[in-house]
Amino acid sequence: MSDSILYEPLYTQPGHLLRRAQQISASIFHDEIGALVTPMQYAVLCVLLDHPGVDQVSLAGLAAIDTSTAASVATRLEEKGLLSRQVDPANRRQRIVMLTDQGRDLLLLVNDAIGRLHRRIFEKFSPQEETQFMALLRKLVDVNNHQSRAPLTAARSAHEGVGENLVVDKV
Repeated sequence: MSDSILYEPLYTQPGHLLRRAQQISASIFHDEIGALVTPMQYAVLCVLLDHPGVDQVSLAGLAAIDTSTAASVATRLEEKGLLSRQVDPANRRQRIVMLTDQGRDLLLLVNDAIGRLHRRIFEKFSPQEETQFMALLRKLVDVNNHQSRAPLTAARSAHEGVGENLVVDKV
């Protein structure tokens, strides 16, 4: 009986390569942005820029993070003065989240650094390779969104019930 194990070599496994790509991206993010915000905090601020006054549950869905993580990220950002939260008068169990002027200023401040991050990630790609890679990466994320523990969801409208989330239409 053989003791050999049949397996797919590590660097041919998509999950491992995606983890490495995220690790590299996070490292470059920290090189460019420093300690101002984390990648997840940056994502939350970007969601708030695009969806001002969204409720905290929808914020989690739009950032594709779980609700408890969204709450702790929002607390840290609120402590930094980058967002504000207030109880939703229509649903006292929910909080409305808004980007503050300081949060908007921070996004402006890091805008050039985000551009450098993008350029560093793709510096060895041709423009066509970058476009193709991004299209395939978006497709990979879109077709597998339903398998995530924190899927991307749409913001709830004010008249929808608590706890209902709609999946974002594929573009």
